[in-house]
Amino acid sequence: MRIVLVGPPGAGKGTQAAFLAKNLAIPHISTGDLFRANISRGTALGKQAKAFMDAGNLVPDEVTIGMAKDRMAQPDAVNGFLLDGFPRNVSQAVALDKALKTDGQKLDAVLDLEVPEDEVVKRIAGRRICRNDSAHVFHVTYTPPKKEGVCDVCGGELYQRGDDSEETVRRRLEVYHSETEPIIDHYKAQNLVVTISSMGKVDEVTRRAMDALNR
Repeated sequence: MRIVLVGPPGAGKGTQAAFLAKNLAIPHISTGDLFRANISRGTALGKQAKAFMDAGNLVPDEVTIGMAKDRMAQPDAVNGFLLDGFPRNVSQAVALDKALKTDGQKLDAVLDLEVPEDEVVKRIAGRRICRNDSAHVFHVTYTPPKKEGVCDVCGGELYQRGDDSEETVRRRLEVYHSETEPIIDHYKAQNLVVTISSMGKVDEVTRRAMDALNR
């Protein structure tokens, strides 16, 4: 299957992408991984992306699209892939459509993870990270530490990242609504969109997604 995963920040796209890709035996292709891989390998596209990023500028669509096309052409993606974080806007969606059509392929589904905006803010703004080890993550509501402000694992101080503040989260949601959400209508016109609720336990959402994709 060739799937695009879409949803607002905090919808659990990264978590669900990993489980779905494993269940479907297809590679999980995320924009972040594409950038890191190309930059670390020093590819021509990676050098272009790094130059824009070092200058504090957004990486142009054509560079991101080029990276995605190269990745989708790899042997492990012959039988399908799951795109996470790409396409990010309608112009990228149109470019993806063209690239797949050129190769005689098409998307099978666009999985839209739906979650209320207030829940997004609650999920992200409630995260607390250990200063000693960023892998130690807690949540003030869902997975609180035994002692407030103290990591259960190593005793380090827990803090809220700047980009996890409510103000920043709401700005990210505004960007999502204006730039990324319109791709849902683009794909609805192709009868590709499958919308599911991203509320509940991780395994419940995965099961919900698999059932929807199988239908």
